[in-house]
Amino acid sequence: MTIAELPAGAPAPDASLQWHPGGPYDLLQTLGTLRRGHGDPSIRLAPDGLWMAFRTTAGPVTLRLAPTGPAAASCIEARVWGPGAACAVETVPRLLGRDDDWADFDEPAFQATLPRMVAEARRRNPAVRLPATGRIIDALVPTVLEQKVTVIEARRAYRYLMYRFGTAAPGAGGAAPADLMVQPTPEQWLRIPSWEWHKAGVGPQRAATVMRALRSAAALERLAVLPAAEAATKLQAIPGIGVWTAAEVVQRTHGCPDSIAAGDYHLAAYVGAALTGRRTDDAGMLRLLAPWAGHRQRVVRMIGLSGFRKPVFGPRMTIQDHRGH
Repeated sequence: MTIAELPAGAPAPDASLQWHPGGPYDLLQTLGTLRRGHGDPSIRLAPDGLWMAFRTTAGPVTLRLAPTGPAAASCIEARVWGPGAACAVETVPRLLGRDDDWADFDEPAFQATLPRMVAEARRRNPAVRLPATGRIIDALVPTVLEQKVTVIEARRAYRYLMYRFGTAAPGAGGAAPADLMVQPTPEQWLRIPSWEWHKAGVGPQRAATVMRALRSAAALERLAVLPAAEAATKLQAIPGIGVWTAAEVVQRTHGCPDSIAAGDYHLAAYVGAALTGRRTDDAGMLRLLAPWAGHRQRVVRMIGLSGFRKPVFGPRMTIQDHRGH
């Protein structure tokens, strides 16, 4: 496919790159796990590509990613605007999954050990990669907001805080989606008053965890260069950040193929139902996934792409609204 051109009069990008994946590649399947729902202010899907806005050490950027060229020789074109463009363009290949190697997973001997559901999902989805953003704070704040609440609540809170305290994506003018936003800086997050967290529906415990983490923002960002398991362990040294939060972060920042979010409200029951037909708890899930250590996140991703849906029993988790209290 050929991407749509930028609108007439749109500013030229400050940096650009064409990345060749060297095999099947699906941009939306790969980067879709980074989006906090369709309303995520920092990631927007538009007819001309996937737009992202984030901060680098050199400043904020707007990034557009889109496939270009014939299907047989397609590549991903990255165009970047903003003060951090030169820095951001260097991270694009890793963001797109360059370092995510499925060779061992795709070996026939390994495939033979997998449940049919998982092996078939991989056969139908050979173009998915695990992305690695390298941006700890970008992943950590919305993940903390998701602790012990429904996805709907967490995403509503994230949108409110982003539109209230984030900044407009830089540089691309009318070419970028109008509501594309960059997360607040750690200093800006720390200045958000308690009543604004309350208006967002974020309880004191989650707000306090964000505050504690961001007081060590510079040190946390350095975790991006460590192995995923070590980074996850160091994240858990911060009170309020446990196994679930750390796993959710390194899945995004490191593209970790083995990270499992134990403690998730739904995951263990989902994996258990998919692999055995029965729900299970965290310990049971980890036992079920143990034969594929090193690739457990890949297995879970393939279960998700298989289309499996677990049976629903009992009441749904109630959405809490504390903003009127």
